[in-house]
Amino acid sequence: MSALTLRQVSKRFAHVIAVDSLSFQVEQGWMYGLLGPNGAGKTTTIRMILNIIRPDRGQISLWGGVGRTLTNRVGYLPEERGLYRKMKVLDLLVFLAAIKGIGAKQAQADSLHWLEKFELEAWAQRKTEELSKGMQQQVQFIACALHRPDLIILDEPFAGLDPLNTNRLKDIILELNNKGTTVILSTHRMEQVEKLCSHICLINQGKKVLDGRLNEIKREYGHNTIRLEFDGPKTFLENSPLIDKMDLYGHYAELHLKPFADPQELLRAAVKTIRLRKFEIVEPSLNDIFIEKVKSENG
Repeated sequence: MSALTLRQVSKRFAHVIAVDSLSFQVEQGWMYGLLGPNGAGKTTTIRMILNIIRPDRGQISLWGGVGRTLTNRVGYLPEERGLYRKMKVLDLLVFLAAIKGIGAKQAQADSLHWLEKFELEAWAQRKTEELSKGMQQQVQFIACALHRPDLIILDEPFAGLDPLNTNRLKDIILELNNKGTTVILSTHRMEQVEKLCSHICLINQGKKVLDGRLNEIKREYGHNTIRLEFDGPKTFLENSPLIDKMDLYGHYAELHLKPFADPQELLRAAVKTIRLRKFEIVEPSLNDIFIEKVKSENG
């Protein structure tokens, strides 16, 4: 059974269409990337999934059903962080766990376990306002995972974290996913999605522009990207009718061929003019695909 299904979901605020006939499906156990530039409609979509706001049109189902009882199986880390600043960290976590139906004794034990995972146990009796922003973010992540949700939705989870804590959080997210938790990662940081997600949905101006398995998407876009190392004149590259655009760094180049250009034709022409050290057809980065799709959609 799918963990989440959206069918033709739309939402308008006054004269702005925030989400426009959006459909996608997330299977149980997936690590799913919900991508898009700022203002694309990602956060509005998440709020509709959580039943915080209602769609104007379309249907959203969790595990084949609808209703607030199902959203209790979801954990949510919002982009806009918010904690009760005067509460002690442990008291806050126990309180938030109680809202999800966890008894006080179990909530305290689980909270201490999670604080140890993030090396925050020494801060358990400190007020949240005394924590750094990065620490507060980690406490809020604990709050969203404490009730053992079947689905976790993370909105820009790595924003503001230093490299050490980014890596720790990444490992914990992977650990949860490996144990069967479905994860939706909403972000515009492509490098994290590329490392973590198996499937993605790219939205722009409220509409879906790309959806599917990440490795298949990269293969589809990878036929016309070439990495080249060479000795010889650069004029060969500058004059080639096969090249659409290129990034040139001395004797290293990354080339994007024109649609339907044959990489083998470029290779044959290259060996006549320059000495090749490397000629490699590569998958484009997700960032390159993201930029290309958003630019084409925006005209």
